[in-house]
Amino acid sequence: MPDTLEVAGPLEIHTERVRPEWIDHNGHMNVAFYLTAFDEAAGAVARSIGFTNEYRKANNIGTFVGDYHIRYVQEVMEGDLLRFTYRIIDCDEKRFHYWQEMYHADKGYLAAEAEAITLHIDMSVRKVSPFPPEIYERIRAIFEAQKDLPLPENLGRQIKIKRR
Repeated sequence: MPDTLEVAGPLEIHTERVRPEWIDHNGHMNVAFYLTAFDEAAGAVARSIGFTNEYRKANNIGTFVGDYHIRYVQEVMEGDLLRFTYRIIDCDEKRFHYWQEMYHADKGYLAAEAEAITLHIDMSVRKVSPFPPEIYERIRAIFEAQKDLPLPENLGRQIKIKRR
């Protein structure tokens, strides 16, 4: 993990512009591409932790997503610049639970939230396996630095129709 990576608050190490091919028939970013954008932002964090292509190939390791939820808050349009925040909510030796927020970079509004659990996979047996100590230490350091932040309001949120 780079020494300059600020971990006391949510990480902010990725921006993304809404691409023309992400726009749907309603003229805004299609639901499927929110996942794409969040995944690219999570990938930037994963690489900073040590999940590089070199690490994956040298150790025959992969990462799988065990669970994923997105909450759409406000639409974004073609060409909009997005910025992402990322924090680790919990972790153990084989997985970590994280939270992301997508903001319109210029207007500042929250566009979407995502929550996921990433699993460390030994690709030779395709089973969840422990992180190597150096990577687990980085994950744990981020978690420890962020654990006292207030939990996101929508963490673990259920999907349901609001009744009056």
